[in-house]
Amino acid sequence: MVITVVGLGFVGLTTALGFAEYGNKVYGVEASADRLGLIQAGRLPFLEPGLDGALCRHLGKSFLPVSPAGLEEAVSQSDYVYYCVGTPYGKDGKADCSYLLAAMDDTVSVISDKRFRVLVTKSTIPPGTCDTVIIPHLEARGVRVGEALGVANNPEFLREGHCWDDFIHADRIVIGVEDSRSEKMLRELYSHQSSPVFCVSRNTGEFIKYLSNSLLATLVSFSNEMSVIADHIGDVDVASAFRILHMDKRWGGSSMASYVYPGCGYGGYCLPKDTNALYAKARESGFDAALLGNVIRTNDRMPEYAANRIISACDRAARSSELGHTTCIGILGLSFKPGSDDVRYAPSALIINKLLEKGYSRIVAFDPVANDQFAAQYGLPVSYCTSMSEVIGCADVLAILTAWPSFFNLKEQTDKPIVDCRYCLR
Repeated sequence: MVITVVGLGFVGLTTALGFAEYGNKVYGVEASADRLGLIQAGRLPFLEPGLDGALCRHLGKSFLPVSPAGLEEAVSQSDYVYYCVGTPYGKDGKADCSYLLAAMDDTVSVISDKRFRVLVTKSTIPPGTCDTVIIPHLEARGVRVGEALGVANNPEFLREGHCWDDFIHADRIVIGVEDSRSEKMLRELYSHQSSPVFCVSRNTGEFIKYLSNSLLATLVSFSNEMSVIADHIGDVDVASAFRILHMDKRWGGSSMASYVYPGCGYGGYCLPKDTNALYAKARESGFDAALLGNVIRTNDRMPEYAANRIISACDRAARSSELGHTTCIGILGLSFKPGSDDVRYAPSALIINKLLEKGYSRIVAFDPVANDQFAAQYGLPVSYCTSMSEVIGCADVLAILTAWPSFFNLKEQTDKPIVDCRYCLR
């Protein structure tokens, strides 16, 4: 296969040489004469272990670096055009996609045949860019997207200093694509890889990259804010505290999915109590820990958000079925997490209260282990069921508030509307 890669920075040069390593012919287009000169001379324009050897192996053979003057020849032979140009952010924080759009304009302007090609954005672009910016931009220039050209994104997850290893031994490959022809071509391009390939919607592909980087940024900022809190409190050995934190079995070599996964808020005794207490202590010590404060505020807002999702589902159900009675809501899960009967500060209680406040008085609920504890703790006007099937039979709309494994196959047992507040349905 023949590929054109536009932009030979960290991402572009790694991508070009990586595809060359897999036996493809790759043209690399670079606008900077200085950078291009170094690459054509077999020298890296930056330090990146492993990339120098790949450049020596493939330069002038399967990897052909050219200036923009060579774009037409490159594109004429290519099935794929990858864009690895900068998308910097401006004063308002928005990504500047002008370089990307200009590169696509250059590509379209040199196409003179009817060969189907896939234009693939490797540059990091905000969710929605392909659908609301790139495709309208191309269509305004007369391009029939999906017919003459495919449009997709293929976000990168490369760490500087480890780019080559991260490309060759990728932990996952994400492709945002929505036409079958482009998907087939991109799957074929990665068919040599043992890494899992996920073809998702274009918006999802773009979002995953930001999901990854925003988490990393949050963890760094969280750690920094914690160090400032420690300094304000005094007599805290920050380095030792973090080294000991890293020994927690929830992080070291274990799955992060239990915590880095959306739901309807954390509950139980420890997290609400301790986050609020530390925030109060920081303020008492003279430091307003904004990130920690927002963690608490975000969590406090989640039950209302979940309740509104359930109410919207009830409204849709009432309109579609012309219910002649007040909608009955079936709550599945009352404990704050699966595997526990602890209902202290459980999001389910807050959500049910929100529903009651909005006038939804017919609520039935079931938890595999926590019915009695919940009833005793909160005394809410809720009817308790002895099984999931009983809830299904009574309710018009179902809502999963605790991710018990026994609820995962709920869609197989009913066609009633389901609001999966724990994103656990299979």
